[in-house]
Amino acid sequence: MKEPAKNPQAASEYAKAGVDIAASDLAKARIKGLIEKTFNDSVVGSYGGFGGLYSLKKLTGSDKVLVGSADGVGTKLKLAYMTGRHDTVGQDLVNHLVNDILCCGARPLFFFDYLGLGKVAPGIVEDIVKGITIACRENDTALLGGETAELPGIYGSGEYDLAGFIVGWVDNDKAIDGRQIKSGDRIIGLASTGLHTNGYSLARRAFFEIAGMQPGAVIEETGSEVCHELLTVHRSYLKVVSPLLDKGLVHGLVHITGGGFEGNIRRVLPEGIGAVVDTSAWEPPGVFKAIARIASVSSEEMYRVFNMGVGMVLICAADNSQGIIEMLQGQKVEAFVIGVCRAGNKEVTVKF
Repeated sequence: MKEPAKNPQAASEYAKAGVDIAASDLAKARIKGLIEKTFNDSVVGSYGGFGGLYSLKKLTGSDKVLVGSADGVGTKLKLAYMTGRHDTVGQDLVNHLVNDILCCGARPLFFFDYLGLGKVAPGIVEDIVKGITIACRENDTALLGGETAELPGIYGSGEYDLAGFIVGWVDNDKAIDGRQIKSGDRIIGLASTGLHTNGYSLARRAFFEIAGMQPGAVIEETGSEVCHELLTVHRSYLKVVSPLLDKGLVHGLVHITGGGFEGNIRRVLPEGIGAVVDTSAWEPPGVFKAIARIASVSSEEMYRVFNMGVGMVLICAADNSQGIIEMLQGQKVEAFVIGVCRAGNKEVTVKF
């Protein structure tokens, strides 16, 4: 991606848009010890992965492990408010969480949602839940229930927040925890369907505040409307990655969300291993180029905030990389080698 003009007025456009990644990282570091004080012998691993793992061994004698995760849709919801389209954000929520527990090798079992609104509008609630049920069916996941709360004074008129909670399972000996990753392993990028659910504060600042565009305006780099690009549903990788898990071909999986490549790949690397990501290995979609151009965002920040067209990273043995790419492409998911693992101390280098 061509380096946009530097903005000497701000070190971080994302911070200017209201999101401070460094503060978020610090907060997580400060609560880690508090969280881990609640752990018992059934908890598998430590805090900080894409999902939390809980062994059923003590309860049932089973070797199965429950894997759970919770998340929200973020400020992508602002696009739903703006356009009046509420049937996609529920799909985003489910698919995001399915991808998170997939990084542990888990298949989903059931889902709960939380919907908080300034005022209950039955049609909007129905559209949101319709989106959730579409994605639940696509991912073979049961929607067991949830909470709908009317909270005037917290949410404004026409506004709401949406969060989800997922539980899945994996056999203990099939869990993906990164321990198999070794120097020389290849890093394969799986194409995203756009921004997914991260970086929307900066995207909205670029298109609507700086450029002054309306949702129906056409983006120069894509030839499509802003609302189309920004409301594209977050892709689920469950069905395309599961066959690879069944064959034992996967050493590590990374969901590229907030924190980008550096922040997320580091989460799965074992001690003594680092990684290099080469951004020349793929061409970012036009929507990312447009954000960089309009807001004068550096490449370093773009790859720290956005997925840049790679929604999930798969780490595998070098000898298996080409076969895996062919399998993924056979399932209509573009895939390409974007880097390599090497000796190091969990350092992730993003080359421009």
